[in-house]
Amino acid sequence: MSGMAALFGGRNFALDAVRITENAALAAADWMGRGDEQAADAAAAAAMCDALHSIDLDGLVVIGEFGDHPGVALCAGDSVGSGAGPAIDVALSPLEGITACARGGANALSVVVMTDRGGFLSVPDLYMDKIAVGPDLPSGVIDLDATPEDNLRALAEAKRVRVRDLLVCILNRPRHGDLIERVRDAGARITLISDGDVSGILATMDPQSGVDVFMGVGGAPQGVLAAAALSCVGGQMQGRLHLRGPDDRRRAIDHGIAEPDRAYHLSEMAVGDVMVAITGVTPGALLRGVQRGSRWTTTHSLVMRSSSGTVRYIESRHRLDSGGRLILGG
Repeated sequence: MSGMAALFGGRNFALDAVRITENAALAAADWMGRGDEQAADAAAAAAMCDALHSIDLDGLVVIGEFGDHPGVALCAGDSVGSGAGPAIDVALSPLEGITACARGGANALSVVVMTDRGGFLSVPDLYMDKIAVGPDLPSGVIDLDATPEDNLRALAEAKRVRVRDLLVCILNRPRHGDLIERVRDAGARITLISDGDVSGILATMDPQSGVDVFMGVGGAPQGVLAAAALSCVGGQMQGRLHLRGPDDRRRAIDHGIAEPDRAYHLSEMAVGDVMVAITGVTPGALLRGVQRGSRWTTTHSLVMRSSSGTVRYIESRHRLDSGGRLILGG
């Protein structure tokens, strides 16, 4: 029995996990569209920290916050939980897509991932070149060392469609100009997203999103979070640190990455009994955002576990008090 199974026994930990991301998403949603990225991120981090410490686990943050939020201990190396139970590693993002949240855009999420100790690839706050696809595809259908054109041809063949039928998700950044041109020249379609590559990668696991593959450079910590989620559904992903110069290389080596130039497969980024909870902050391809009414606020979440392959969508209604404030903790 894994550490997580032993810790939670017969309890439905999905509900414990989703309360963590619900609290963070609800706090962030108060700042949706107000133009203050730091306030939204700080509110989400504080709410997630409070929720994590209320749960009986001995957690160590491996992938965490990089901002300075006074009184919030969610950085790599911080302990979370009550301290009871076996050792669990935690990767988290209280607000993935802070710009999207601040501007009222799409695909802002709150994410927490847990697995057995040593199960996550620990990466510094650098960039990562990524390629990812969803489940039910032949092993090795994508290759980070192959050209975009070759990857698209291989994927189209595996899906028994034409390259022109494929939809590629790419972050809308100047650094992707050449990639975008090559994908278009190959004949594939593109959906450009402004923020939140975790949501872009997760879209590959949902046929209704229409996204067939994610390509491009985004945050390395976000790559580990996305890999953990894909591991629960049998997706595929590869990532390599995108080093912009000697300083980045030195940071990677100092962090413990012995081979900063090699590609890591999903199975190296997240292993063990992985539990993932994700709550939508703003509407996106995978989840609806927080919806506020006069008496209730509704959240829409996704909870997954790799050992069982279970995928749960959870819709929760949170009651407001007479002053319109959320009653949390239930």
